[in-house]
Amino acid sequence: MRIAIGGFAGLLGTALVQELRSQGHDVVTLTRHEPIQPSDRRWDLDTLSIAPPFLDDVDAVINLAGEPIAGGRWTEERKYRIVTSRIDTTRIITRALGSSSRCKIFLNGSAVGYYGPRGDEWVGEDDEAGEGFLAEVCQRWETVAAEAPDDVRTVTLRTGQVIAPRGGFLAKQRPLVRLGLGGPMGSGRQYLSWISLRDHVAAMIAALTDERVRGPINLVAPEPVPNSEFIDAYASAMRRPHFMPFPTPAAKLVFGSQLVEEALLTGQRVRGDVLKAIGFEFQDATIDAAIATALRQTR
Repeated sequence: MRIAIGGFAGLLGTALVQELRSQGHDVVTLTRHEPIQPSDRRWDLDTLSIAPPFLDDVDAVINLAGEPIAGGRWTEERKYRIVTSRIDTTRIITRALGSSSRCKIFLNGSAVGYYGPRGDEWVGEDDEAGEGFLAEVCQRWETVAAEAPDDVRTVTLRTGQVIAPRGGFLAKQRPLVRLGLGGPMGSGRQYLSWISLRDHVAAMIAALTDERVRGPINLVAPEPVPNSEFIDAYASAMRRPHFMPFPTPAAKLVFGSQLVEEALLTGQRVRGDVLKAIGFEFQDATIDAAIATALRQTR
């Protein structure tokens, strides 16, 4: 299969490109810069276009591009970039799909933030969107993806927190855990819906190749855990103490109040109903297994 990928240089994109190529797929990398590699193809955010031959020579396109959610304080300018970076890249693809006779599979990024703060309520793909900035971003993102032509199988990837060897959720927590300061945040009862990096890549490929998958798919492991349980598992794996709660005022000072309130002190308890329906098998089904895999790969 020949597949175009936007956001190929990020945490998820890098791992996905590597795995697809190892399986013998041909990958076209969509870049905002002048092409360097033969696989590069430029897409232009100003004109919302892809350089010829557009998407006419690929079978599928996967878009993972977007300003990092937790890359800094949520200033008004940064929130604007978070939204527009997702909407613009998605609209580039839906426009190109409108004139492509070959590309009939479209996977587009999203996140479990779609559901908003839900406490300990279980939510699945059929549940309604929640409230808050992250939920609004995901709703707008998915609305633009839905502009793809009707004959294109469109999938929105509602991703949980990715447990990866480098980068992602573990990397942000690692310095504090090493210092013995990685205690639970807030009440510690807020749920973390997570997935290991290798399972996320495998799940994306399953969504790519399984024609039964359409619409939203929750990319999460079967056992979401409270924040306190995650910290217990992480600190124990690193053999560090973790009795001191992470001070919320300090977190708000570093990350900003809105990011902390929406992304760190609340959570979602998300089911992966679609993955279960297609018989997806996880390599890391528990948080202990996922953390052990990630730490082993950093050595």
